[in-house]
Amino acid sequence: MHRRIIVPGVLASATLLLAIPASAASPSPGAPGIGDPYYPAYGNGGYDVSHYDLRLRYRPATDELEGTATLLARTTQDLSRFNLDFLLDVSEVRVDGAKASFTASGEHELEITPKRALPEGADVTVVVRYRGVPSSKEAYGFTGWHRTPDGGVAAGEPEAAWWWFPSNDHPLDKATYDVSVQVPDGTQAVSNGTLRSTDSRAGWTRWNWRSDKPQATYLATLAIGRFDITTGTTESGVPVLNAYSEDLGADAGAARASVERTGEVADWLTEYFGPYPYDALGGYVPNTDTGYALETQTRPFYSPRQFANGSNVSVVVHELAHQWYGNLVSVAGWKDIWINEGFARYAQWLWSEHEGEGTAQELADHVYASRPADDPFWTVRPGDPGPENQFHGAVYDRGALALQALRNEVGDEAFFTVLKGWPRKYAHGNATVADFRRYAEEVSGEPLAALFDTWLYQASKPEGPAARAVSGAAKAPAGSAEAPVPPKSWKEIAATNGVHDDGHRH
Repeated sequence: MHRRIIVPGVLASATLLLAIPASAASPSPGAPGIGDPYYPAYGNGGYDVSHYDLRLRYRPATDELEGTATLLARTTQDLSRFNLDFLLDVSEVRVDGAKASFTASGEHELEITPKRALPEGADVTVVVRYRGVPSSKEAYGFTGWHRTPDGGVAAGEPEAAWWWFPSNDHPLDKATYDVSVQVPDGTQAVSNGTLRSTDSRAGWTRWNWRSDKPQATYLATLAIGRFDITTGTTESGVPVLNAYSEDLGADAGAARASVERTGEVADWLTEYFGPYPYDALGGYVPNTDTGYALETQTRPFYSPRQFANGSNVSVVVHELAHQWYGNLVSVAGWKDIWINEGFARYAQWLWSEHEGEGTAQELADHVYASRPADDPFWTVRPGDPGPENQFHGAVYDRGALALQALRNEVGDEAFFTVLKGWPRKYAHGNATVADFRRYAEEVSGEPLAALFDTWLYQASKPEGPAARAVSGAAKAPAGSAEAPVPPKSWKEIAATNGVHDDGHRH
């Protein structure tokens, strides 16, 4: 026990202090990370962003980007200082209209100290003016900005925002967006959501985009270059806007033959996942040398290499499935990545069934039997793969096996009720693998802890009854090394196995 003796001379000031809440008397800095164990420095503590307003100007010839970002946020503690994740050169920061001091720290942190401490629960407006050459900036040894012959592209997971706008860069802090980009006439600027307007003057054109549903920062995208833009609507009435770089060369036809089926695929996915959750849809294919695709919200990014061997509708299925699994319901932490990738891969298996090119069960049989027990593939645990294996093939394929095991365990009626109900239950929010297990148990009425442990958390190939529950291939004679003949769809699905390779470089 500690006792404080107050002398009469300071009694009046002590009484005054007691009238002030203790927290208000001692504001502290917001944490430099949001608390994700995979990426301790990603995101920030002390506030939640509700809206980003980004007004940008970009010169393709020099890769110079200048902008003014306005963030609307609410404090979650008494703040003396707070961080944003950002890399470009900042010239001015204002907090609630007043100039604030700022400094760069760490690999990608912008530390901001407002003139006055910010009380918990306050609505705060932060304005950041900045400029720089995104392709010249690196953090952790890589750049998330992809230079193209006619511009640049921001699309990456788990990080891309740092190279073009200051943010609270973690899926836990979703926000709405207005993105307004001024580029030279003849150049297009493509982003998420709905194209609200374009206007031209004095040799420059401004493209104004709006995303009015919550969106994680890594799902925000910007592509600037010379694009051929197509528009239309899905059968259900959702506007579709696709964009193709004018210099895709030999990949142009296959890219269009795939991405132009976006509306058809999205309508088909509603049968499994429920209504499409956004008011815009599309995809874009810039002339990048990357090899991956990414589910950037409403408008997925596809590299030309996805179509180097011909059309690939399966990758379109994968990225559109993420609009529900990954975008509408986002991970609570990056260890929950199975909620994104296992389901997007399983959607490809369902598309294979739809196309008559192999059932999900046949694909499960092939995946299970083609990987011997000593294959390192089985040491990756999709339910918590570690940052080094976050986008390992096992998260996709073993992750899909887990869903086939669940389907076989609870039956089609309960399984597809779960697939459709889950996005509705956690719409525009975040969830964990444990949340999904509990929801599946609630819907099916069955205990599922052992099944989830076997398929998502054990670092070994499931054998015996557990294997028979998922794979007919497990019934092959003991010692048989012969795998089932791959279903017709396997080659196309396998072509997306590295769908995020190079998108994540840690």
